Amino acid sequence: MPHILIVEDEAAIADTLVYALQAEGFATCWLSLGGAALERLAGEPFDLVILDVGLPDIGGFEVCKRLRRFSEVPLIFLTARSEEVDRVVGLEIGADDYVVKPFSPREVAARVKAILKRTAPRPLAGEGRPPAAATLRIDGQRYQAHYHDQLLNLTRHEFRLLQTLHGQPERVFSREQLLDALGVAAAAGYERSIDSHIKSLRAKLRQVAASAEPIQTHRGLGYSYNPER
Repeated sequence: MPHILIVEDEAAIADTLVYALQAEGFATCWLSLGGAALERLAGEPFDLVILDVGLPDIGGFEVCKRLRRFSEVPLIFLTARSEEVDRVVGLEIGADDYVVKPFSPREVAARVKAILKRTAPRPLAGEGRPPAAATLRIDGQRYQAHYHDQLLNLTRHEFRLLQTLHGQPERVFSREQLLDALGVAAAAGYERSIDSHIKSLRAKLRQVAASAEPIQTHRGLGYSYNPER
């Protein structure tokens, strides 16, 4: 039974989420403060976090930043703000989705199920093929990537992007396709966040092999992985 942590200071909203999620078979835990949530997450595993942006002690964005220092648990933001910049910032700091209040609790439950399904480890076509394996090895079960025999310190989003690109070398993936690999609906308008994750991923690859450039940019199209570069 997936275990969901709800971090929301408005009891009425939290109650509706608890009811909707439990009706779908999820176990839930509700906390009203960001600091308490970080302490709980540091000591107890959860399958997904639903996090309000406007918490009274620590803002939701700051909670997410601190959480990503030690956990890659999937996360959905709840907020009363609908500006695009807030949605983009939320994804860039490590969120998986962004729900604007007022919302349908059933819709949130459906998004939770979709994210858990999409983020579950699964093998990709071409994983472990000999040409790419010489420089990059992907372990989809352990969420580990070794580049030139060095373990990369990747976020979950960075790992998923690298796994997707490496799975089909030289195939050009659009930003929409890469968003889908992260478990984010392409219609949500978060294409710009892919560029940010790719930039960070490239920097980590260069730390191991400064002259290599395996992730190729195809202007107007997207990105590909070339094991020979």
